[in-house]
Amino acid sequence: MFLGAIARPRFDAYGNEEFFGKIGIFPFTFKEPAKRKSKNKGAGTLETKAIVAVTKDAIRSCLIENFLPAIRSKWPSSSATDPIYIQKDNARTHVHPLDADFIEAASKDGFNICLSFQPVQSPDMNVLDLGYFRVIQSLQHQQAPKTIDELDHVVEKSFEDLSSDCLNRVSLSLQACMIEVMKVNGGNNYKLPHIGKSRLLRDGFVLPAHPCEHQILDNAMLHLQE
Repeated sequence: MFLGAIARPRFDAYGNEEFFGKIGIFPFTFKEPAKRKSKNKGAGTLETKAIVAVTKDAIRSCLIENFLPAIRSKWPSSSATDPIYIQKDNARTHVHPLDADFIEAASKDGFNICLSFQPVQSPDMNVLDLGYFRVIQSLQHQQAPKTIDELDHVVEKSFEDLSSDCLNRVSLSLQACMIEVMKVNGGNNYKLPHIGKSRLLRDGFVLPAHPCEHQILDNAMLHLQE
């Protein structure tokens, strides 16, 4: 299991990249000395092993020890004081947004970092599902890692190879999906939208955001009030 984190890249008025958007990908593994000698390693050699049961404590440790430091080191300094929302799904082992240890760690160095639940039964609301996880799934047809270390390397390499254009496209897809959800009053009976992102990027046009009509937003707010 891996914990992956991305954000939308940021560009200046001329299309120059200011923030790549890749926070990091962290494997749930640990090192353990080999108990027996083999032809490949001697006894006592450190081996990488997967954490079979990823518990809430393991996820909390990964967030505090790896994930939060990565955000603080990579986040644009111009918006370091703005609220940063970490979206996660609703798995029972995931840390609650009001977890005291996480809140304490997330408020260090002047940052305002919060956890937020992904809407239930809404995979299109997960930007990783919209792009990067598909890349990982395709790796099984291209690579054949035989050890945990080889698997870690393959996944981390795929993360390194992610382009800012790809992250920008899937971020726009997420916004487009949000608009479609509002059109159907919070349901999931909609088709994934196509807005020609690749063509726009080839033409050198960087969308700051996917536009949403005022009427769509007003209707969604009225539905919530009712």
